[in-house]
Amino acid sequence: MAASALLRHLSPSCSPPTPQEPRARTLHAWPARRRRLRSSSARCASSPLTPPLPSLDLPLLPFQPAEAGNACVKLEGSFVDVLIPSESKNLHLYEARYIALLEEALDKRNNSFVHFVLDPVVDSSPKASFAVRYGCLVQIESVQKLEIGALVSIRGVCRVNISNLLQRSTMEPYFRGAVSPMMDKPCEGIELVRRMSKLKESMCSLHSLQMKLKVPEDEPLQTNIRASLLWSEKDTFEEYNESFVPGLPERLSFAAYQTVSGMSEAELSTLQKYKIQAMESIDTLERVNNGIEYVEHNIGMIAARLAIQNI
Repeated sequence: MAASALLRHLSPSCSPPTPQEPRARTLHAWPARRRRLRSSSARCASSPLTPPLPSLDLPLLPFQPAEAGNACVKLEGSFVDVLIPSESKNLHLYEARYIALLEEALDKRNNSFVHFVLDPVVDSSPKASFAVRYGCLVQIESVQKLEIGALVSIRGVCRVNISNLLQRSTMEPYFRGAVSPMMDKPCEGIELVRRMSKLKESMCSLHSLQMKLKVPEDEPLQTNIRASLLWSEKDTFEEYNESFVPGLPERLSFAAYQTVSGMSEAELSTLQKYKIQAMESIDTLERVNNGIEYVEHNIGMIAARLAIQNI
């Protein structure tokens, strides 16, 4: 299968689109964009002697604009689906190429693959171009065989940079690439410890409030924030490649950005903006502070719903 044909059918959870005239496409393995970082009282600085980054050869599961599930946001004219470290997601894989990807991940790649977004590049070229963004190494937590395909539960582990994006042959009809970990710059200090404690306290308060909500029978009660918090605080990660496991502060800083029960489309859009900001930042303290802001906002939202519920 040619790469251009494969790109027309990238979504692992959508039906194939109506056949169209083939267009030449170009893929760019671009690093995540950087934002200017605010100064802080915590000491965050790059190490003068940085060892070479480890690299893994892994299969890649792409998501395209306008094909996101229940968590999307319009960004630069496109809808993108972003998975962050500590976040869990269920995927229904049923196409042959994605079942093959799943089998390789389970049998040869220590239950790992990479979730990433193919973002269209708008330029003057007549060719359709895409940029590889928001790569996240994931660990497969469970697989449930279905009558058609499989239901796969995954959890984000670490942001990654993707290079050497390729499709080897028609016998391996999915993308793969060399991936290396993308970590925050070193950060330490009393201020970081204090703000991490505040973030954890706020997350626990939000979870406790959610447990008091009454939700429709067909809507599962969201406990994502507690699950992500428990994952981030794990002592050991024996099932993971240790070079790709962020430190506790970085793991905890991502755990704040989770869905809560009864979110509207506008609230999901706001969440995705926070997630994109978190993926692009390399400042742990900044992400922790933004996480506190986001969780406190959700506490107010859930408290208001509880007040209405008890009237």
